[in-house]
Amino acid sequence: MAVAARIYTPAEAAAVSGIAVKAVHNAIDKKIVETKADPRPRGVARRALTREGLLRLTLWHSIGSSLSAERRERLFEAITAMPNARTVRAADLLIVDVATARKRLDARIRALDEAEAAIHRDKGVLGGEPVFRGTRIPARAIAAMLAQGASAEEILEGYPALTLRMLDLATIWATAHPARGRPKTLHEQGLSPKSTRRLALKSDPQPRRPGAAG
Repeated sequence: MAVAARIYTPAEAAAVSGIAVKAVHNAIDKKIVETKADPRPRGVARRALTREGLLRLTLWHSIGSSLSAERRERLFEAITAMPNARTVRAADLLIVDVATARKRLDARIRALDEAEAAIHRDKGVLGGEPVFRGTRIPARAIAAMLAQGASAEEILEGYPALTLRMLDLATIWATAHPARGRPKTLHEQGLSPKSTRRLALKSDPQPRRPGAAG
């Protein structure tokens, strides 16, 4: 029995392409990329992209408005007809480096796969909050720290169990799996975005107010 090719939700597409999820939905709405039903139980039906759809998405985003809709479609048709071509002519003076685009996309897809393997949910650990395997360190909290300005050095000092690669995986995983509802603030998670010595991970659901006595 043949294994179905993997497909990607808009959030996963945003994670591997580096494009904002709003722009991904925009490309879908404008029918710039084709979608198909996501068979996964929690999948987003009618708005899932294939690997080739991801390539079209990244190329569309990179060339922007430099091509008309007709020329853009001819470019995509040429890429489909010549899957091994390193470059494809999109217009008289525009040569698209498809090989490099594929290489970068493949690297990001591998990173997402690696993140999926490194981060998991366990109901017995932090109430099922996704953590790095073998730790109690929540991936979304690490991604939030990075987004709010904490440096890699600060985070690694506070969490020696992590590596630079794991920080990258936290970011791509959190992008691919946005939390439902209102995101918890770092204080609600008992975390601080920056620390001169150590970023303490606490399970206290009621963190102290700034300036409160110790």
